[in-house]
Amino acid sequence: MALFLLGGRLFKCRTGIQRAVTVAQPYCSSVASGRQHINGVNLYYEQTGRGKHAVLLLPGALGSTRTDFGPQMKSLNKERFTVVCFDPRGYGHSRPPARDFPIDFYERDAKDAVDLMKALGFGKFSMLGWSDGGMTALIAAAKNPDLVNKIVVWGSNAYICKQDLELYEAVRDVSRWSAKMRQPMEEVYGPELFAKTWEAWVDGIAKFENRPEGSICMEFLPLVSSPTLIIHGEKDPMVPTFHAHCLFKHIKGSRLHLMPEGKHNLHLRFADEFNKLVEDFCDSLTINTVK
Repeated sequence: MALFLLGGRLFKCRTGIQRAVTVAQPYCSSVASGRQHINGVNLYYEQTGRGKHAVLLLPGALGSTRTDFGPQMKSLNKERFTVVCFDPRGYGHSRPPARDFPIDFYERDAKDAVDLMKALGFGKFSMLGWSDGGMTALIAAAKNPDLVNKIVVWGSNAYICKQDLELYEAVRDVSRWSAKMRQPMEEVYGPELFAKTWEAWVDGIAKFENRPEGSICMEFLPLVSSPTLIIHGEKDPMVPTFHAHCLFKHIKGSRLHLMPEGKHNLHLRFADEFNKLVEDFCDSLTINTVK
């Protein structure tokens, strides 16, 4: 049995491949929650802190506020930042509607994210995107350069290749995961809906194979003008390091920070280090470099 990390979650799988699951983690009590009607959907969000620098956290595949960002909601500096996290449409508490995956679902999520922040009264904000959330953040920044201050992405890829598709297909059948690793997602969605939504995600991401060069958001990368920090775990078993170098190559002025011991869920495993990187980056000027 191996651990498989995917879209921000850690699952056991009989295939020998890895990806990530994060159970909900308690965080500070000074968290406000609510819903905003955005683009025809009631989006659930949580907000904490009172800093002048607004930051939006974007979860991974099937991810939500409570499952993906416990250490960030708890520990990012509340005096320097106002931190918002939301459940994308069809995920977590942003249901109904049921989640679907048309070819433009990343662009749809990007529009929802930006429109949510505008509805909450933020004229400018930074975006922190994990895995799927990273692709969403990059698209949002490319389309809204005047609104997006800075970007941090990790565990993200701008295109898919045969190797990626093989990994996704290997974990299509959630019945092959251990009961322990299914439990967090089944608590959110129920067993049947979780299995159905996960399989739909696999089908949805596979559609990008039919796009030129397997592009998810490659065409948007040259349009990103916001300062961008790409963090990548060199031991990420899901997203090979060449994906991070691709982002670094195509996003002008971006910075790439490699974590030798980091895996796909590096912001959870190394939360203190990750949070400091984010805080320092958001508060300072950046240069084009690899660390």
